[in-house]
Amino acid sequence: MRRRDLILDLALAAAGVSPARAAAAKPRLATLSAASNDAPLGAKRWGAFWEGMQSLGHSPQDFEVEARSADGHPDRLVSLAAELVRLDPQIIVCWGSEASLAVKRATSTMPIVMAVSGDPIGAGLAASLVRPGGNVTGLSLALPDMAGKHVELLLTMVPHAKRIAILTNPHDPTHAGRAEAIKGAARSVGVAPFTVAALTVDRIDGAFTEMTRQNADALIVLGTPLFASANTVIVALAARHRLPALYDASGFVPVGGLISYSADITDLFRRAATFVDNILNGAKPADLPIEQPTRFQLLINLKTAAALGLTVPQSLLQRADEVIE
Repeated sequence: MRRRDLILDLALAAAGVSPARAAAAKPRLATLSAASNDAPLGAKRWGAFWEGMQSLGHSPQDFEVEARSADGHPDRLVSLAAELVRLDPQIIVCWGSEASLAVKRATSTMPIVMAVSGDPIGAGLAASLVRPGGNVTGLSLALPDMAGKHVELLLTMVPHAKRIAILTNPHDPTHAGRAEAIKGAARSVGVAPFTVAALTVDRIDGAFTEMTRQNADALIVLGTPLFASANTVIVALAARHRLPALYDASGFVPVGGLISYSADITDLFRRAATFVDNILNGAKPADLPIEQPTRFQLLINLKTAAALGLTVPQSLLQRADEVIE
């Protein structure tokens, strides 16, 4: 290294600026997700994030954007997180707990914003919602009554169900706890629950075969980017196996899913922009409280209900935010 370059690098280091960042003409913003950024659902959610950014005066053209996705293979997140950290962005925005955890394990100092996370406290991403205390902040889906609500809604739709399958993604650090909460809620009303796991998109078909083998009467699909990236696959398999399913995410019912009840994920992505804006203006993630959803959606697909021979109670239709006919 030439003496002049060495002096410059030392000066940048003293100022807390890496040579990689100094070389960039624009601030670098990175994104990471297990789901494909190009799939319709991923494009919609990241589009909402940039809508939020533009409402705060930021355009994608203002940044050097480094977008990475594991395209339905969460095992790739560790290497993708390491790659992004080497690029030294000012902020990394993550979709899902597994992406956030992969980045946190790669860096303890770089600001991380969760566009959505199932349970950041349980996953070890933050010390508390009010005082995250580290380099991670953003939005959380952790709400104590969701498990009971999901079981209640599914049994209202499928009152004869005696065995409920729960589709989980073992890569998602929040799924074990969320599945246990659903199991407890199901057992409290005399229903037998069991979990079936799918590590990657190409294993989802086998998971449905296992549900049928175990005589499932209905299904709850936990929200995670992996399943969001395969929403049409999961909906088609539920129809093929004639398995009534409730989805913990809103992207399934519009493509033929039976019923969903979840936070408005698109709204969370839009709100994530506020965290990015605050950090760009000097705030520290440790001091930005993690926020929870304020908007929830109940969606019902009447065509799917009819195909499964189900009659949707009028009381449920009256509660729905959207009914697809």
